[in-house]
Amino acid sequence: MTELISPELVLLDVALGDASADVIRTLAQTVADAGRATAAEGLFADAYAREQKTATGVPGGIAIPHCRSEAVTVPSLAMARLSRPVDFGAKDGPADIVFFIAAPAGADQEHLKLLAKLARSLIKKDFTAALRAAATRDDIVALVNEALGLGAAAAPAAAAAPAPAAAPARPHHKLVVAVTACPTGIAHTYMAADSLVAAGKEHGIDVLVETQGSAGSTPLPQTVIDSADAVVFAVDVDVRDKDRFAGKGYVQSPVKRAIDEPIVMINEALAIAADPNGRRLVATGGARSSQAPEGRESVGGKLKRALLTGVSYMIPFVAAGGLLIALGFLLGGYDITKYADTIAVKNNLLNLPTEFGPQAWGPLGAYLGAVLFKIGALSIGFLVPALAGYIGYAIADRPGIAPGFTAGAVAGFMGAGFLGGIVGGLLAGYVAHWLGTLAAPRWLRGLMPVAIIPLLASIVASGLMFLVLGGPIAFVTKALNDGLSGMSGAAAVVLGIVLGLMMCFDLGGPVNKVAYSFAVAGLGSASATNAAPYHVMAAVMAAGMVPPLAMALATVLDHKRFNAAEHENGKAAWLLGASFISEGAIPFAAADPFRVIPASMIGGAVTGALSMGFGAGSKAPHGGIFVFFAIDNFVLWVVSIAVGVVVTALATIGLKRYVGRKAPAAVEAQPVAA
Repeated sequence: MTELISPELVLLDVALGDASADVIRTLAQTVADAGRATAAEGLFADAYAREQKTATGVPGGIAIPHCRSEAVTVPSLAMARLSRPVDFGAKDGPADIVFFIAAPAGADQEHLKLLAKLARSLIKKDFTAALRAAATRDDIVALVNEALGLGAAAAPAAAAAPAPAAAPARPHHKLVVAVTACPTGIAHTYMAADSLVAAGKEHGIDVLVETQGSAGSTPLPQTVIDSADAVVFAVDVDVRDKDRFAGKGYVQSPVKRAIDEPIVMINEALAIAADPNGRRLVATGGARSSQAPEGRESVGGKLKRALLTGVSYMIPFVAAGGLLIALGFLLGGYDITKYADTIAVKNNLLNLPTEFGPQAWGPLGAYLGAVLFKIGALSIGFLVPALAGYIGYAIADRPGIAPGFTAGAVAGFMGAGFLGGIVGGLLAGYVAHWLGTLAAPRWLRGLMPVAIIPLLASIVASGLMFLVLGGPIAFVTKALNDGLSGMSGAAAVVLGIVLGLMMCFDLGGPVNKVAYSFAVAGLGSASATNAAPYHVMAAVMAAGMVPPLAMALATVLDHKRFNAAEHENGKAAWLLGASFISEGAIPFAAADPFRVIPASMIGGAVTGALSMGFGAGSKAPHGGIFVFFAIDNFVLWVVSIAVGVVVTALATIGLKRYVGRKAPAAVEAQPVAA
């Protein structure tokens, strides 16, 4: 088996920056420099995306950023002992010991078990003390290999002992069963399990844990579950086969809480189980249901999560469909809309059309353009149903998908559009969720998630759309579209400013996604006589390109204001910005948010205003300058981007010079010695 860690992957007593992104980027570069990853930037992007979902700092000054990535070729551990601790989100303060776990997307089980075992070792105080006292890189490697069981006299590695065949033989003790799971399933899953077991042992409570991680899962025996007093779910993803725990009192929270305060979760679960009115898990065949709200997620937080889930699942339909439509226009001309249905049905490659628009690239271009346009239009047609369906899914799990899709289709049929899809998805999700909380007879439980809940939720949600809500929402949607279509001059410029500010406010976050969703939703109603949605799409795309391009330019214009890691980020930001990937500016914003974000918003507003004022239009929802063929007034559109980029770059440099006057530390992102 290839070694997981070697001296070249260890950095001792270094300062890697002030933000977690700086540390992760340097460790990703270390892995790539060792020949274990194909692209440091791709590995960093995957790891930082994971970090944004759940902070990886744990008590004791430890952080374990980790990910599975297509960029990784060899499972690897990179370690940094920081001379200047960095905040990774732990409650007790910043971390000075950072292990970066990089696993290939298809890592084998043996390597995943070793990575999981390391994660469990890091909550042991003697191990972390030895890491802090180690004098050389070789000492670190030896300590890690010993912890992984790779020494000469060590037993074979195992990430987790198999679940016991029966409950512990001390019936007078309370028994709590738990499930731990995180999105990656490498570190937090197993650390949470060990924290729960250790906390239970300290307080005389037997805790048995089922880890649903990448190293595999051994389900708890049903006899153990049946004999348990309470259940703890420490999970960031859905629990597999949750119905096994039906009837049990339980508590559910994010996986990191089980690491930070395990005994609190255990005591909460036991208190709920002891309360006759406490919540009990109800078997629904997959629905997230209980007799009381789960975890600590607020109503607003749950609503936000549902909306963002719907948008994230919707975007691929729109992105693929929009690009196909743009290619259809390129090959078949902008009047392909008149001929597409007829050509796609009646013609083929052996029977090319004879009637087509003058802008088509001949008969073959007309036929291919018609096919691509039609595929794209059909894909765009899923915009509202997909949005509503996955909003329903986020609220009620699988039983919410069908009612959500149906309510979304009704919204589209009635002309209620994007707003109708949101309302329909929320209705479907909450109705399905409520139905899942009802106590059904045992003989009916199997039918609830696959037939009863989808049927009743579809009738209620879609019925309300038809009978009550669809008409008013359609009226509002039409008024908005008419108002948008009628915008010109100052009004259009103001809209461009607002959209530009939103796109640059959080660089791919919720506000950015609202502006982007507004733009892509309008593409479905765009036409030759209603070009306003194209103008909005162009303004949104242009503004979203400004922050990364501006940061790249700023690192060139004022070299000394940026550290070595930021200069490397700036090189990558040129391509990311040109591709309309706003997240390329996140490392800069994370390190210096109070300068970078305001400067980005200023430039984004300028670009949005200019794009709308120039009348630039984009028929593609994504792609940046690489979809030039789908952009009207392309030269002026590029000018609007260039102006915004210069404004943001100069504003960033000015703020760094004159506001706070904070110069970057010269030692940040030190090169790794061989």
